[in-house]
Amino acid sequence: MSSNAPTLDVAAEDPVGCLVHKLRVRDEVTDAEADILRNAAARVEDVPLGRTLVAAGQKLDQSMLIVSGFVARYKDLSNGQRQITDIHVAGDFTDLHGFLLKRLEHNVGTLAPTRIAFVPHERLTRISEEQPHLLRMLWLSTLIDSAIQRERMLSVGRRSAVARIAHLMCELYTRLSLVNEVDGLSFALPITQIDIADVAGLTSVHVNRMLRELRDRGLVTFRNALVEIHDLAGLEKLADFDRSYLFLESEPR
Repeated sequence: MSSNAPTLDVAAEDPVGCLVHKLRVRDEVTDAEADILRNAAARVEDVPLGRTLVAAGQKLDQSMLIVSGFVARYKDLSNGQRQITDIHVAGDFTDLHGFLLKRLEHNVGTLAPTRIAFVPHERLTRISEEQPHLLRMLWLSTLIDSAIQRERMLSVGRRSAVARIAHLMCELYTRLSLVNEVDGLSFALPITQIDIADVAGLTSVHVNRMLRELRDRGLVTFRNALVEIHDLAGLEKLADFDRSYLFLESEPR
């Protein structure tokens, strides 16, 4: 990615704090290992809404870690229709598998103003050679990404329209809870109904109707870029949400 976005001083913040916190939910990560991850970030940039971070087929020599914001992984048809296969949040690598593939067959772009930490592949190579436990933890992250995408396929293929959106809200609430991005049962979601439609495989008009149904059932409200869950148990029941696919248990890896 070439960008004229301002480069920030990595030392002035903790660009991998959310990643470390998320990994520590699933296994012990030592302070020394956390420092290695911090030192892997070469620079941090603020990237505006609507920016393509990675284009399909683009040669890659770095991977991107979300410090804050929302990023979509998506594919386009020749007629311009888009399918979002995943939404990434703080603490997620958007293209860690590009470290080995060297290019992606899909696009990655921002859904909101986003802060990104860039990790050169040469530094990931050093981690893979010298830090086997960290290598396994990063591998775990890519496996969980795959599990999330399989759940998304199930939603688009088999869940009802209202259950698809309910499931997305449950999942985002759970994932954002891991990185302290929720306030009680509320969280910021600065994306559009068109974005939700492209995740759920629906039209934006249909999404609007389903959001209204969820509100009328007293389950959740999505207004002014804020999701407010009123009945989490009811929302999870409607969505048939089982968080086991997020692998939240702590185990030696």
